[in-house]
Amino acid sequence: MTKAERLFELTLLLRSRRTAITAEAIAELMQVSPRTVYRDVQSLIMTGMPVTGESGVGYLIRPGNHLPPLLFTPDEVQALIVGSRMVQAFTDKDLAQGARTAEVKIRSVLTEPLKRHAEQQPYRIPVMESDDPLREIHGRLRRVCEQNRKILILYRDEKQLQSERTLWPLAMIGWSGRWTLLAWCELRRDYRNFRFDRIESLKELEDHFTPTEEISLAHYLRHIVGVRDSG
Repeated sequence: MTKAERLFELTLLLRSRRTAITAEAIAELMQVSPRTVYRDVQSLIMTGMPVTGESGVGYLIRPGNHLPPLLFTPDEVQALIVGSRMVQAFTDKDLAQGARTAEVKIRSVLTEPLKRHAEQQPYRIPVMESDDPLREIHGRLRRVCEQNRKILILYRDEKQLQSERTLWPLAMIGWSGRWTLLAWCELRRDYRNFRFDRIESLKELEDHFTPTEEISLAHYLRHIVGVRDSG
């Protein structure tokens, strides 16, 4: 991360808060040293940013110097924050980091009443260490879906039968408490759903595939499930 990027991120972080935040807390959130935070705060002050600081209390941008607020409703703010926390808990680490930085940006442009509302939201969605292996699989599957890249998996079904499959990964579908990979299976010559927690090994192949009118997510949703793609 360049200094310009750090200063931008630091500005967003300070704007997102009603109360002061210590250099140590900033350093942990931005994954830099406290010494770097001290230098970056001084850089912001030198550019005219109205940052105030007090030893043992932390840093704060003086009230009245915020960007024009977006017109979010309380329910919209709640939905965005809950969605962010679910991404952090149930997807891969890169997407989780994106959700964290997006949440900081959203909070930075909220009005004071909406910031208080965001701080008081009742939802708690813990990030469990036991889910780390699934988050790793999630990240790998997301990338191959985005790249239209074939994969080879070793899969164990609900009857504990093991099989090796070459797949065209089309989408990741979140059910209640479960993630599945929707794919075209070359072995079965048909669509299949594969639960993440039953994938015993995964190999990314060099071969790519091109979705067609008969093999695609849109075709599956419209002709197999009978619904339109909601995105």
